[in-house]
Formats: sequence, structure tokens, C-alpha cells
Amino acid sequence: MDELQALRHTMAHILALALQTTYGDKVKFGTGPATENGFYYDVHFDSIEFSADNLKTLEAEMAKIVKADLEIKYYELPVDEALAWTKTAKQDYKHELISDLKAEGEKLVGFYQIGDFVDLCKGPHLKKTGEVKSGSFQLNKVGGAYWRADESRDQMTRVGGVAFATKKELEAYNIMMEEAEKRDHRKLGLKLDLFTFSPLVGAGLPMFTPRGTVLRDKLTDYSLSLRAKAGFEKIWTPHITKTDLFKCSGHWDKFGDELFLVKSQETSDEFAMKPMNCPHQIQIYASRPRTYKDLPVRYMETTTDYRDEKKGELGGLSRVRALTQDDSHVWLRESQIKEEVGTLVRIVRELYEELGMNQLRARLSYRDDSDGYLGEKALWDKAQKYIKDLAIEYEIDYFEAEGEAAFYGPKIDFMARDAIGREHQVATIQIDFFMAGRFGLEFTNEKGEKETPVMLHHATLGSIERFLSVYIEHTAGRFPFWLAPEQARVITVNEKANDYAGEVEGILEDLVLDKPLKLNALRYSLDLADDNLSKKIKRAVEMKIPAIIVVGPRDAEAKTVVVRQGSTEESVKLADLAEYLQNIK
Repeated sequence: MDELQALRHTMAHILALALQTTYGDKVKFGTGPATENGFYYDVHFDSIEFSADNLKTLEAEMAKIVKADLEIKYYELPVDEALAWTKTAKQDYKHELISDLKAEGEKLVGFYQIGDFVDLCKGPHLKKTGEVKSGSFQLNKVGGAYWRADESRDQMTRVGGVAFATKKELEAYNIMMEEAEKRDHRKLGLKLDLFTFSPLVGAGLPMFTPRGTVLRDKLTDYSLSLRAKAGFEKIWTPHITKTDLFKCSGHWDKFGDELFLVKSQETSDEFAMKPMNCPHQIQIYASRPRTYKDLPVRYMETTTDYRDEKKGELGGLSRVRALTQDDSHVWLRESQIKEEVGTLVRIVRELYEELGMNQLRARLSYRDDSDGYLGEKALWDKAQKYIKDLAIEYEIDYFEAEGEAAFYGPKIDFMARDAIGREHQVATIQIDFFMAGRFGLEFTNEKGEKETPVMLHHATLGSIERFLSVYIEHTAGRFPFWLAPEQARVITVNEKANDYAGEVEGILEDLVLDKPLKLNALRYSLDLADDNLSKKIKRAVEMKIPAIIVVGPRDAEAKTVVVRQGSTEESVKLADLAEYLQNIK
């Protein structure tokens, strides 16, 4: 844990001390970890109405604790003494946690003490509360959470905040969050008429409007076209499967409680909605004999998967129950890994360059020492060496993270930085030495012997829904010209220009854009409404249409149009309009 995480972990304990000082034995403590930008504590209040109105008072109490420069002490207790402490302190949730440690064979339990507050914790923490800089933290969140994320358990109150090394960094974060609020994809999705949700359809199940469907289709088309050029072939697989498929792949043991189960009225077979695509695609590879001459075999599909996410974790398009993936799989020989991964890296870079998110780095996601992974450790070590060597070979800016691997293999997870500085995981490349063997996949080598292929798993955009949540906020809804749901709108100054608007339309209706690929005819509309010009322009600006083409009687005489892009206007000859639009980015 780095110094910033140690600071944030300490802040969780300072928050707990402030809660204890303020509410005494009316509060029972659950868990209080550090988070990406701050900290929180899950607590249970006894007969207290706690809301966001209480945060300022609590924050002031935390400031007193920081100013008091209290020592943060670490000590250990035998597990039975630790359990006795929970009884004396009347901390039932801590008792449960320590009981679990005892069941796991732990003999000693670590504690940290700040002032009168004692908490079991492994740390590390700061040495004194005074190491926290004045004005570098704030409380900003009150919400609900179930004890140990179990909906059948107690409802807790989650009190959270943010913390940084300096006051200046906190101020910068708050500016960023103000901008993030303006860019919230849920608000923009409604304002720009991109997607909607319905309680009759269900939580986490987005539906895309015609405008939103254009957006996702063009992204998908571009992703598919880049991979098609690299030799990937489109396939199609059904959305349900017998549960036997996921039991064979290992997904049932790993993700069984996230599956939507389907019951047949005709057979006794157990079915599930597919949560991922690799087991289905594997069956296509397995459908006929393969030789070394066939490899690499490359499949791609854009298909919707279904995961029974917890209701409290759903949020806009960021976390959904129906997620559409631009998924790819490659079956190949070990000697072909380097070249094939290089191709996928190039595809990722090209796509994100085009989308204006070219500040990419990669998380090399390794396994940890737990038992939740397939296969032998030696093969994991080999696969992990591959991804690190390849990251160096292809000059990828990377960092390493244990415990982030898929259960079947390590990953190169690409991280993109958005317009306001936040980092999001986007594309992924995964090396898998195990899944093909579980399904008995083979190919015949040059000697006539059977070998098991290696698998690569790849997604360029990942979940289309999640990517759109990121991209809508990155662009603030101002999409590149080639991607905008409505690229141009012709607006008349008055009805005298209506006939000329039809002449302009004759040019637009035959225009096919070349960039980034010849993906579509121009998407445009005409606004001939009997409104004043300012109202028409306002409507177009609110929908963030890249090119607003204004025509009036004088334009008709001169055979020109006025093209508005943002705050700029330019007079363009009608004969040059097609070329002009081709060059808009």
C-alpha cells in the first residue's frame, strides 16, 4: 500500500473516532477501507437519524482530531482476547470478523488505536493524525450498504469522503468533480435522447433510442472493421446455453451466483443466459478437425451477455445487467503469440487514437496466491512473463497488479485517460493456456501429432454500454463528426429559403463519409419550422450537432451556405460543401 493509500486508510479510522466521539455507544462499526480517492466506514446507528446534514459537524470533529496530533498505535492480541474485547466494547460486527479469522486459523489479531478508538486492522497507517494536512480531506457521501454486501444482512450506513496529500490536490479534485457532474452520462443520455430505462423492463437493462443506436452501431462497425482487416471472421452464438457448458469452462464455479437461469418447458435441461462468450466460441472451433495450417483461427462477434448484478451496484450504463461486448478469440500456437498480440495492440491504439483517447497505459493483471485460478502455477508464470515481455516489446506504458487476472489467465488491461483526468479500463488482451485443454481442443502439427492450442481473449471496446458511459462523459456529448448521431442540420432563415434548402439536401443525401472508414451516408435533418432563426439554432446547439448549416435568401442567390461549428461560422460555396463536410473531424 503506498503513502496515499496509507493516508486514506488512516482517514477511515479518524472518521470512526469522530463518529464514536459524537455518538458514543449509539454507533456500531463494520468495516472502513481506503478507496480510490478516499475512504468510508460502514456503521450501524441505534435510534439515530443520520443524513448528509450531519457531515459538516462530523468533518469538524475530524479536523480537531487531526489538529490534536494523536499517536496511532499498533498492537496485537491473541484471537480469544480479541473476541473478549468485542464483547466488552459491544461491537458485534467486529466479533463476527474476528470469529472468521479464528475459523481460518489465525492466532493473533492486529489492532490500531487512535485516542479512544480501537479497531482491528492490518494497516499500514500514518504514525500520527497530525501528518494529515489541514484542508486536505472532506466528507461527501452518505448512503446505504448491506453488511458484508449481503442483502439478507443488516442495513448499514456508509459514511464516506475523499482525502489527498495536500489541500491544493483536494481543490483540484473538487473542480474535476464539478466538471464530471456536468458531463454525467445519465443526464446527457436523457438530454441528447440516446438511451432510456423502464421499470417495466427492469433495472440495469438499458434501451437505446434511434440516436443512441446509431452511436453504438458506428462504434461497433468501426471495431469490427479494424479486426476484419486483421483476419478476424464474424460468427454468431445464441444467448442461452445449457449450464453444462459453463461447468466445463469453470465459469459455473466462479460466477454461478451471477447467472440468470432459464427453465425449459419442454426438457429437463438447465439453461443459463450467457454471461460471457468464450465457451460458445470454443464450440465452433471444436466443431471440426484443425491442423497447424489453419492456425491462427480468429473469431469475433458483437453480442449481448447477461449478468445478475446486485441492484445496489447498478448505475446508468456503467454497470448493467445486459452488456454488449465486441468480443474476439484467437486459437494459435505458442510461437504465434508475439505477432498476434502485436496485431491486437495496433488495433487498440488505432481505435483509441481515432476516438481521441490516446493517453493509454496498461495494467498487467496477474494472479495472486489464492486458489481461485485454473491450471498449474508454472504455466501462469510463463503467461505472465509473456505479457510483461510483450508490453516492453511493443513499448506499452504499464504497471503491474496482482489479483486482477481472469481466473484462466493474465491480462493486458488498457487504461484510457478521459478529458478531465480520470482513468478507465477499456480494451483487454488475455493469454490463456488452460481453457482449450478443459474442452479437449486440439490441432494436428507437422508431425501428425495432436497439440492443444493457446487461446487469446480480446475486447477492443469491452462492454459497449460501459464504454459509452465513459465516452459520453469524455466528449461531454460532442462526438466526432463521423460518430455523431446527427451530423448536420440544415436550418432556414425563413420560408423563402425552403426551396434552396432542398437543393442543399440534394448534396447531403448522396454524401458518404470517408473518415475513419466509409461507414455510412451522412446523417442529417432539415429544420424548416416556422420559428425564428435563434430558436432553431438553439435547438441544434442543445443537441450538440457538429455542423449547423444555415441558409437564407441571400445564400440562395450566391449559391453559398453558412456552416456553424461550435462558436465559429464559415461561408462555404455550395459546390464545395461536400468536400468541406468530408474534412470535419
